[in-house]
Amino acid sequence: MSIPPSALRVAIVGSGPAGFYAAEALQKSAPGLGVDMFERLPTPFGLVRGGVAPDHPKIKSVARVFERIAAQPGFRFLGHVQVGRDVTAAELRHHYDAVIYAVGADTDRHLGIPGEHLAGSHPATQLVAWYNGHPEYADHTFDLTERAAAIIGIGNVAMDAVRILASAPDHLATTDLALHALKALRGANLQELHILARRGPVQAACTTPELRELGDLDGVDVIVNPLDLELDGVSAAHLANEEDRTAHNNLALLRHWAEHGSTGAPRRIVLHFCVSPTELLGETRVEGIRLVKNRLIPDLYGSVQAVPTDRLIDLPVGLVFRSVGYRGTALPGLPFDPRRGVIPNVTGRVVESPDSATAIRGVYVAGWIKRGPQGIIGTNKSCAAETVDHLLADAVSGRLSPAAGRSAELDALLTERGIDVTTWPDWQAIDRAEIARGKAAGRPREKFTDVAEMLAVAREVREG
Repeated sequence: MSIPPSALRVAIVGSGPAGFYAAEALQKSAPGLGVDMFERLPTPFGLVRGGVAPDHPKIKSVARVFERIAAQPGFRFLGHVQVGRDVTAAELRHHYDAVIYAVGADTDRHLGIPGEHLAGSHPATQLVAWYNGHPEYADHTFDLTERAAAIIGIGNVAMDAVRILASAPDHLATTDLALHALKALRGANLQELHILARRGPVQAACTTPELRELGDLDGVDVIVNPLDLELDGVSAAHLANEEDRTAHNNLALLRHWAEHGSTGAPRRIVLHFCVSPTELLGETRVEGIRLVKNRLIPDLYGSVQAVPTDRLIDLPVGLVFRSVGYRGTALPGLPFDPRRGVIPNVTGRVVESPDSATAIRGVYVAGWIKRGPQGIIGTNKSCAAETVDHLLADAVSGRLSPAAGRSAELDALLTERGIDVTTWPDWQAIDRAEIARGKAAGRPREKFTDVAEMLAVAREVREG
Protein backbone atom coordinates (compact mmCIF):
# COMPACT_ATOMS: atom_id res chain seq x y z
CA MET A 1 0.00 0.00 0.00
CA SER A 2 1.43 3.36 -1.02
CA ILE A 3 1.95 5.97 1.70
CA PRO A 4 2.04 9.64 0.67
CA PRO A 5 5.40 11.00 1.87
CA SER A 6 3.75 13.91 3.70
CA ALA A 7 1.74 11.41 5.75
CA LEU A 8 4.76 9.43 6.91
CA ARG A 9 5.75 9.11 10.55
CA VAL A 10 9.45 8.33 10.81
CA ALA A 11 11.58 7.56 13.85
CA ILE A 12 15.25 8.52 13.75
CA VAL A 13 17.47 6.85 16.34
CA GLY A 14 20.50 9.02 17.08
CA SER A 15 20.78 12.82 17.20
CA GLY A 16 24.22 13.35 15.68
CA PRO A 17 24.89 14.84 12.25
CA ALA A 18 23.58 11.81 10.32
CA GLY A 19 20.34 11.85 12.28
CA PHE A 20 19.74 15.57 11.81
CA TYR A 21 20.66 15.50 8.13
CA ALA A 22 18.21 12.63 7.66
CA ALA A 23 15.52 14.72 9.34
CA GLU A 24 16.37 17.67 7.10
CA ALA A 25 16.16 15.54 3.95
CA LEU A 26 12.77 14.22 5.03
CA GLN A 27 11.48 17.70 5.81
CA LYS A 28 12.61 19.10 2.45
CA SER A 29 11.24 16.19 0.42
CA ALA A 30 7.99 15.73 2.29
CA PRO A 31 6.86 18.86 4.16
CA GLY A 32 4.39 18.05 6.90
CA LEU A 33 5.61 14.56 7.75
CA GLY A 34 6.30 13.63 11.36
CA VAL A 35 9.84 13.01 12.61
CA ASP A 36 10.53 11.72 16.11
CA MET A 37 14.23 11.72 17.00
CA PHE A 38 15.37 9.36 19.79
CA GLU A 39 18.62 9.88 21.73
CA ARG A 40 19.99 7.86 24.65
CA LEU A 41 21.42 10.97 26.34
CA PRO A 42 19.21 13.84 27.54
CA THR A 43 21.14 16.13 25.15
CA PRO A 44 21.40 16.11 21.34
CA PHE A 45 24.14 16.47 18.69
CA GLY A 46 26.18 13.29 19.14
CA LEU A 47 29.84 13.73 18.20
CA VAL A 48 29.34 17.45 17.56
CA ARG A 49 28.88 17.80 21.32
CA GLY A 50 30.90 14.83 22.51
CA GLY A 51 33.57 14.34 19.83
CA VAL A 52 34.62 17.66 18.28
CA ALA A 53 37.65 19.09 20.07
CA PRO A 54 36.81 21.90 22.55
CA ASP A 55 39.28 24.25 20.85
CA HIS A 56 37.43 23.92 17.53
CA PRO A 57 34.27 25.97 18.19
CA LYS A 58 33.71 26.77 14.51
CA ILE A 59 33.09 23.10 13.76
CA LYS A 60 30.57 22.95 16.58
CA SER A 61 28.63 25.84 15.04
CA VAL A 62 26.93 23.30 12.76
CA ALA A 63 24.62 22.80 15.75
CA ARG A 64 22.83 25.98 14.66
CA VAL A 65 21.79 24.18 11.48
CA PHE A 66 20.46 21.32 13.58
CA GLU A 67 18.52 23.76 15.75
CA ARG A 68 16.71 25.07 12.67
CA ILE A 69 15.84 21.51 11.69
CA ALA A 70 14.47 20.86 15.17
CA ALA A 71 12.30 23.98 14.92
CA GLN A 72 10.39 22.68 11.88
CA PRO A 73 6.76 21.58 12.31
CA GLY A 74 6.35 17.87 12.93
CA PHE A 75 9.77 17.41 14.61
CA ARG A 76 10.02 15.97 18.12
CA PHE A 77 13.07 15.20 20.24
CA LEU A 78 12.84 12.32 22.69
CA GLY A 79 16.03 12.32 24.74
CA HIS A 80 17.12 9.95 27.51
CA VAL A 81 15.57 7.03 25.62
CA GLN A 82 17.86 4.11 24.79
CA VAL A 83 16.65 1.82 22.04
CA GLY A 84 17.22 -1.77 23.10
CA ARG A 85 16.79 -0.92 26.78
CA ASP A 86 13.84 1.45 27.16
CA VAL A 87 12.10 0.50 23.93
CA THR A 88 12.79 -2.32 21.49
CA ALA A 89 13.49 -2.08 17.77
CA ALA A 90 10.31 -4.08 17.14
CA GLU A 91 8.25 -1.62 19.19
CA LEU A 92 9.62 1.32 17.24
CA ARG A 93 8.77 -0.34 13.95
CA HIS A 94 5.27 -1.07 15.27
CA HIS A 95 4.65 2.61 16.02
CA TYR A 96 6.29 4.22 12.97
CA ASP A 97 6.05 3.77 9.22
CA ALA A 98 9.85 3.68 9.01
CA VAL A 99 12.84 3.81 11.33
CA ILE A 100 16.27 5.26 10.46
CA TYR A 101 19.16 4.22 12.69
CA ALA A 102 21.87 6.87 12.83
CA VAL A 103 23.63 5.68 15.97
CA GLY A 104 27.20 6.19 14.80
CA ALA A 105 30.19 4.11 15.84
CA ASP A 106 30.74 4.37 19.58
CA THR A 107 33.58 1.96 20.30
CA ASP A 108 37.16 1.60 19.11
CA ARG A 109 39.12 -0.93 17.12
CA HIS A 110 41.56 -3.11 19.05
CA LEU A 111 45.18 -3.75 18.14
CA GLY A 112 45.21 -7.42 19.14
CA ILE A 113 48.73 -7.29 20.57
CA PRO A 114 50.18 -8.50 23.89
CA GLY A 115 49.88 -6.00 26.73
CA GLU A 116 46.90 -4.15 25.28
CA HIS A 117 45.01 -4.86 28.53
CA LEU A 118 47.63 -3.24 30.79
CA ALA A 119 46.78 -0.25 32.98
CA GLY A 120 47.72 2.89 31.06
CA SER A 121 46.46 1.51 27.73
CA HIS A 122 43.34 3.32 26.54
CA PRO A 123 41.24 3.87 23.43
CA ALA A 124 41.53 7.44 22.18
CA THR A 125 37.72 7.38 21.90
CA GLN A 126 37.54 7.29 25.72
CA LEU A 127 39.97 10.19 26.06
CA VAL A 128 37.96 12.27 23.58
CA ALA A 129 34.68 11.50 25.34
CA TRP A 130 36.29 12.26 28.72
CA TYR A 131 37.60 15.70 27.86
CA ASN A 132 34.34 16.55 26.07
CA GLY A 133 32.28 15.75 29.18
CA HIS A 134 30.35 12.73 27.93
CA PRO A 135 28.40 11.46 30.98
CA GLU A 136 29.42 7.85 30.42
CA TYR A 137 33.14 8.73 30.54
CA ALA A 138 33.31 11.58 33.04
CA ASP A 139 34.55 9.26 35.80
CA HIS A 140 37.38 7.76 33.74
CA THR A 141 40.90 8.46 34.92
CA PHE A 142 44.13 8.76 32.94
CA ASP A 143 47.50 8.92 34.66
CA LEU A 144 48.67 12.20 33.22
CA THR A 145 51.55 12.32 35.70
CA GLU A 146 53.47 10.07 33.29
CA ARG A 147 56.29 11.76 31.44
CA ALA A 148 55.73 10.19 27.99
CA ALA A 149 52.76 8.87 26.03
CA ALA A 150 52.24 7.26 22.63
CA ILE A 151 49.29 7.86 20.33
CA ILE A 152 48.83 5.11 17.78
CA GLY A 153 47.38 6.51 14.56
CA ILE A 154 47.68 9.70 12.55
CA GLY A 155 44.10 10.62 11.69
CA ASN A 156 42.32 13.77 12.85
CA VAL A 157 41.14 12.13 16.09
CA ALA A 158 44.76 11.39 16.96
CA MET A 159 45.70 14.98 16.14
CA ASP A 160 42.94 16.27 18.43
CA ALA A 161 44.03 14.01 21.29
CA VAL A 162 47.69 15.03 20.98
CA ARG A 163 46.84 18.72 20.72
CA ILE A 164 44.63 18.69 23.82
CA LEU A 165 47.25 16.79 25.82
CA ALA A 166 49.99 19.19 24.72
CA SER A 167 48.05 22.46 25.00
CA ALA A 168 48.58 24.96 27.80
CA PRO A 169 45.77 24.53 30.35
CA ASP A 170 45.21 28.30 30.46
CA HIS A 171 44.36 28.18 26.76
CA LEU A 172 41.99 25.25 27.26
CA ALA A 173 40.32 27.13 30.12
CA THR A 174 38.78 29.47 27.53
CA THR A 175 37.01 26.54 25.78
CA ASP A 176 34.17 24.24 26.81
CA LEU A 177 36.59 21.47 27.82
CA ALA A 178 35.02 19.49 30.67
CA LEU A 179 35.96 20.91 34.06
CA HIS A 180 37.25 17.57 35.38
CA ALA A 181 39.56 17.29 32.35
CA LEU A 182 40.84 20.85 32.82
CA LYS A 183 41.72 20.11 36.44
CA ALA A 184 43.52 16.91 35.47
CA LEU A 185 45.47 18.62 32.67
CA ARG A 186 46.59 21.36 35.05
CA GLY A 187 48.32 18.66 37.08
CA ALA A 188 49.73 16.80 34.08
CA ASN A 189 53.42 16.03 33.64
CA LEU A 190 53.40 14.93 29.98
CA GLN A 191 56.57 16.17 28.33
CA GLU A 192 56.82 13.88 25.31
CA LEU A 193 54.05 12.69 23.00
CA HIS A 194 54.88 10.15 20.29
CA ILE A 195 52.61 9.88 17.23
CA LEU A 196 52.96 6.47 15.57
CA ALA A 197 52.01 6.08 11.90
CA ARG A 198 51.88 2.63 10.28
CA ARG A 199 52.70 3.94 6.81
CA GLY A 200 54.57 6.93 5.41
CA PRO A 201 53.94 10.69 5.43
CA VAL A 202 52.16 10.60 2.06
CA GLN A 203 49.58 8.17 3.49
CA ALA A 204 48.90 10.20 6.66
CA ALA A 205 45.14 10.39 7.20
CA CYS A 206 45.07 13.75 8.97
CA THR A 207 44.21 16.99 7.22
CA THR A 208 46.80 19.74 6.89
CA PRO A 209 45.04 22.24 9.20
CA GLU A 210 44.91 19.61 11.97
CA LEU A 211 48.58 18.77 11.47
CA ARG A 212 49.65 22.41 11.31
CA GLU A 213 48.04 23.16 14.67
CA LEU A 214 50.63 20.99 16.38
CA GLY A 215 53.30 23.46 15.35
CA ASP A 216 51.28 26.40 16.69
CA LEU A 217 51.26 25.17 20.29
CA ASP A 218 53.14 27.32 22.80
CA GLY A 219 56.13 25.67 24.44
CA VAL A 220 56.06 22.64 22.13
CA ASP A 221 58.62 21.37 19.60
CA VAL A 222 57.46 19.13 16.76
CA ILE A 223 60.20 16.63 15.93
CA VAL A 224 60.41 14.77 12.61
CA ASN A 225 63.26 12.52 11.48
CA PRO A 226 64.33 13.62 7.98
CA LEU A 227 64.96 9.97 7.05
CA ASP A 228 61.24 9.27 7.53
CA LEU A 229 60.49 11.74 4.74
CA GLU A 230 62.48 9.91 2.07
CA LEU A 231 59.73 8.57 -0.18
CA ASP A 232 59.46 5.09 -1.64
CA GLY A 233 58.71 4.84 -5.36
CA VAL A 234 55.00 4.18 -4.99
CA SER A 235 54.52 7.11 -2.60
CA ALA A 236 56.47 9.41 -4.90
CA ALA A 237 54.36 8.33 -7.89
CA HIS A 238 51.17 8.77 -5.89
CA LEU A 239 52.24 12.24 -4.86
CA ALA A 240 53.01 13.19 -8.47
CA ASN A 241 49.55 12.15 -9.63
CA GLU A 242 47.60 13.30 -6.58
CA GLU A 243 45.05 16.03 -7.33
CA ASP A 244 44.13 16.42 -3.66
CA ARG A 245 46.77 18.74 -2.22
CA THR A 246 46.56 17.33 1.31
CA ALA A 247 49.47 14.92 0.94
CA HIS A 248 51.62 17.61 -0.73
CA ASN A 249 50.86 20.14 2.00
CA ASN A 250 51.39 17.64 4.81
CA LEU A 251 54.76 16.63 3.40
CA ALA A 252 55.87 20.26 3.03
CA LEU A 253 54.93 20.93 6.64
CA LEU A 254 56.75 17.83 7.88
CA ARG A 255 59.86 18.80 5.92
CA HIS A 256 59.76 22.25 7.48
CA TRP A 257 59.72 20.74 10.97
CA ALA A 258 62.46 18.26 10.08
CA GLU A 259 64.72 21.08 8.90
CA HIS A 260 64.22 23.23 11.99
CA GLY A 261 64.59 20.49 14.60
CA SER A 262 64.39 21.13 18.34
CA THR A 263 64.39 24.57 19.97
CA GLY A 264 64.61 23.17 23.51
CA ALA A 265 60.93 23.73 24.28
CA PRO A 266 59.69 22.07 27.49
CA ARG A 267 57.38 19.69 25.60
CA ARG A 268 57.94 17.63 22.45
CA ILE A 269 55.67 15.98 19.90
CA VAL A 270 57.63 13.33 18.01
CA LEU A 271 56.25 11.86 14.78
CA HIS A 272 57.29 8.33 13.78
CA PHE A 273 56.45 6.93 10.35
CA CYS A 274 56.41 3.34 9.07
CA VAL A 275 56.12 1.77 12.52
CA SER A 276 53.58 -0.65 14.00
CA PRO A 277 53.15 -1.63 17.65
CA THR A 278 53.84 -5.29 18.35
CA GLU A 279 53.60 -5.29 22.14
CA LEU A 280 52.91 -3.05 25.12
CA LEU A 281 55.65 -3.63 27.68
CA GLY A 282 55.18 -3.95 31.43
CA GLU A 283 53.95 -6.32 34.14
CA THR A 284 50.81 -4.66 35.47
CA ARG A 285 50.88 -1.31 33.71
CA VAL A 286 52.38 0.17 30.56
CA GLU A 287 56.10 0.85 30.84
CA GLY A 288 56.91 0.99 27.15
CA ILE A 289 55.83 0.10 23.64
CA ARG A 290 57.68 -2.15 21.21
CA LEU A 291 57.51 -1.12 17.56
CA VAL A 292 58.49 -2.86 14.37
CA LYS A 293 59.83 -0.77 11.52
CA ASN A 294 57.82 -1.25 8.32
CA ARG A 295 58.74 -1.02 4.67
CA LEU A 296 56.20 -0.01 2.06
CA ILE A 297 55.38 -2.12 -0.98
CA PRO A 298 52.73 -1.65 -3.70
CA ASP A 299 49.41 -3.38 -3.16
CA LEU A 300 46.84 -4.55 -5.72
CA TYR A 301 44.90 -1.30 -5.52
CA GLY A 302 47.65 1.14 -6.48
CA SER A 303 48.42 2.17 -2.93
CA VAL A 304 51.05 0.88 -0.52
CA GLN A 305 51.06 -1.83 2.09
CA ALA A 306 53.12 -1.73 5.28
CA VAL A 307 55.21 -4.87 5.68
CA PRO A 308 57.16 -5.47 8.92
CA THR A 309 60.94 -5.79 8.82
CA ASP A 310 63.17 -7.38 11.46
CA ARG A 311 64.04 -4.03 13.05
CA LEU A 312 62.49 -3.44 16.49
CA ILE A 313 62.32 -0.20 18.48
CA ASP A 314 61.36 0.16 22.16
CA LEU A 315 59.93 3.47 23.37
CA PRO A 316 59.71 4.16 27.11
CA VAL A 317 56.16 5.45 27.62
CA GLY A 318 53.72 5.15 30.49
CA LEU A 319 50.54 5.89 28.54
CA VAL A 320 49.24 4.57 25.24
CA PHE A 321 46.18 5.83 23.36
CA ARG A 322 45.10 3.81 20.34
CA SER A 323 43.43 5.86 17.62
CA VAL A 324 43.05 3.31 14.86
CA GLY A 325 39.39 3.85 14.08
CA TYR A 326 35.90 3.84 15.51
CA ARG A 327 33.65 0.83 15.34
CA GLY A 328 29.88 0.39 15.52
CA THR A 329 28.19 -1.93 18.01
CA ALA A 330 25.24 -4.28 17.59
CA LEU A 331 21.74 -3.15 18.57
CA PRO A 332 19.32 -5.70 20.03
CA GLY A 333 16.78 -6.81 17.45
CA LEU A 334 18.80 -5.73 14.41
CA PRO A 335 21.30 -7.61 12.22
CA PHE A 336 24.98 -6.73 12.55
CA ASP A 337 28.11 -7.18 10.48
CA PRO A 338 30.87 -7.94 13.02
CA ARG A 339 33.58 -7.79 10.39
CA ARG A 340 32.85 -4.23 9.31
CA GLY A 341 31.23 -3.03 12.53
CA VAL A 342 28.08 -1.77 10.76
CA ILE A 343 24.43 -2.69 10.41
CA PRO A 344 24.34 -4.55 7.07
CA ASN A 345 22.60 -2.54 4.39
CA VAL A 346 22.38 -1.84 0.70
CA THR A 347 22.65 1.94 0.16
CA GLY A 348 20.80 2.56 3.42
CA ARG A 349 18.18 -0.18 3.31
CA VAL A 350 18.91 -2.62 6.16
CA VAL A 351 19.22 -6.22 4.96
CA GLU A 352 18.71 -9.47 6.84
CA SER A 353 22.40 -10.35 7.15
CA PRO A 354 25.81 -9.29 5.79
CA ASP A 355 25.48 -11.90 3.04
CA SER A 356 21.87 -11.07 2.14
CA ALA A 357 20.35 -8.62 -0.30
CA THR A 358 16.86 -8.99 1.18
CA ALA A 359 15.78 -5.71 2.74
CA ILE A 360 13.97 -5.59 6.07
CA ARG A 361 10.83 -3.62 5.40
CA GLY A 362 10.81 -0.12 6.89
CA VAL A 363 14.27 -0.20 8.52
CA TYR A 364 17.10 2.06 7.34
CA VAL A 365 20.53 3.36 8.39
CA ALA A 366 22.55 6.53 7.87
CA GLY A 367 25.98 7.75 8.93
CA TRP A 368 28.81 5.70 10.36
CA ILE A 369 26.62 2.75 11.32
CA LYS A 370 25.77 2.57 7.60
CA ARG A 371 29.12 3.11 5.89
CA GLY A 372 31.71 2.76 8.66
CA PRO A 373 33.72 5.56 10.34
CA GLN A 374 34.68 7.49 7.23
CA GLY A 375 34.34 11.11 6.21
CA ILE A 376 33.76 14.39 8.03
CA ILE A 377 30.57 15.90 9.47
CA GLY A 378 29.43 17.14 6.06
CA THR A 379 29.80 13.67 4.51
CA ASN A 380 26.76 12.63 6.50
CA LYS A 381 24.54 14.98 4.52
CA SER A 382 24.80 13.10 1.22
CA CYS A 383 24.81 9.78 3.06
CA ALA A 384 21.54 10.63 4.83
CA ALA A 385 20.00 12.01 1.63
CA GLU A 386 20.68 8.71 -0.16
CA THR A 387 18.94 6.78 2.61
CA VAL A 388 15.96 9.14 2.65
CA ASP A 389 15.58 8.90 -1.14
CA HIS A 390 15.23 5.11 -0.82
CA LEU A 391 12.82 5.43 2.10
CA LEU A 392 10.54 7.80 0.17
CA ALA A 393 10.73 5.60 -2.93
CA ASP A 394 9.67 2.62 -0.82
CA ALA A 395 6.75 4.61 0.60
CA VAL A 396 5.47 5.60 -2.83
CA SER A 397 5.95 2.14 -4.36
CA GLY A 398 4.16 0.34 -1.53
CA ARG A 399 7.22 -1.36 -0.07
CA LEU A 400 6.50 0.06 3.40
CA SER A 401 4.03 -1.46 5.84
CA PRO A 402 2.07 1.34 7.55
CA ALA A 403 2.58 1.58 11.31
CA ALA A 404 0.08 -0.34 13.38
CA GLY A 405 0.50 1.91 16.41
CA ARG A 406 0.67 5.66 16.94
CA SER A 407 3.53 7.71 18.35
CA ALA A 408 1.27 8.90 21.20
CA GLU A 409 0.87 5.27 22.25
CA LEU A 410 4.65 4.94 22.38
CA ASP A 411 4.82 8.05 24.56
CA ALA A 412 2.39 6.39 26.97
CA LEU A 413 4.48 3.21 26.94
CA LEU A 414 7.65 5.14 27.87
CA THR A 415 5.79 6.92 30.68
CA GLU A 416 4.48 3.60 31.96
CA ARG A 417 8.06 2.29 32.05
CA GLY A 418 9.21 5.27 34.10
CA ILE A 419 11.43 6.82 31.43
CA ASP A 420 12.05 10.52 32.09
CA VAL A 421 12.00 11.63 28.46
CA THR A 422 13.60 14.97 27.65
CA THR A 423 12.04 17.19 24.99
CA TRP A 424 13.60 19.91 22.84
CA PRO A 425 12.52 22.62 25.34
CA ASP A 426 14.18 20.52 28.06
CA TRP A 427 17.41 20.53 26.07
CA GLN A 428 17.13 24.28 25.60
CA ALA A 429 16.85 24.65 29.39
CA ILE A 430 19.97 22.52 29.89
CA ASP A 431 21.75 24.53 27.20
CA ARG A 432 20.91 27.84 28.89
CA ALA A 433 22.08 26.53 32.26
CA GLU A 434 25.40 25.32 30.84
CA ILE A 435 26.04 28.67 29.14
CA ALA A 436 25.21 30.52 32.37
CA ARG A 437 27.60 28.30 34.35
CA GLY A 438 30.33 28.93 31.80
CA LYS A 439 29.78 32.70 31.74
CA ALA A 440 30.43 32.89 35.46
CA ALA A 441 33.83 31.28 34.85
CA GLY A 442 34.65 33.22 31.66
CA ARG A 443 34.05 30.18 29.45
CA PRO A 444 31.59 29.55 26.56
CA ARG A 445 29.82 26.88 28.62
CA GLU A 446 30.36 24.48 31.47
CA LYS A 447 28.79 21.16 30.58
CA PHE A 448 26.79 18.98 32.89
CA THR A 449 28.47 15.59 32.97
CA ASP A 450 25.92 13.85 35.15
CA VAL A 451 22.61 12.67 33.63
CA ALA A 452 20.75 13.17 36.92
CA GLU A 453 21.84 16.83 37.00
CA MET A 454 20.63 17.33 33.43
CA LEU A 455 17.26 15.78 34.22
CA ALA A 456 16.94 17.89 37.37
CA VAL A 457 17.53 21.11 35.39
CA ALA A 458 14.97 20.08 32.78
CA ARG A 459 12.45 19.06 35.44
CA GLU A 460 12.86 22.31 37.38
CA VAL A 461 12.18 24.44 34.29
CA ARG A 462 9.37 22.15 33.17
CA GLU A 463 7.60 22.41 36.52
CA GLY A 464 8.06 26.16 36.73
